[in-house]
Amino acid sequence: MLVSFINAFLSYLLLFAIIVILVVIACVLGVSLRKKKDAQAAVSTATGEVSEGNGSAG
Repeated sequence: MLVSFINAFLSYLLLFAIIVILVVIACVLGVSLRKKKDAQAAVSTATGEVSEGNGSAG
């Protein structure tokens, strides 16, 4: 009984760890892509080009 509980607990703990790792990777990737896009927009603004957005305000 205790062995099956520990087995299930470790299985869910491993699944939780994998999900947390994926979330961290997604956040780091999103921040780096956003910084790259902002840098590119700043360069295009400095040169006088009009940057094309997605139509959303903000």
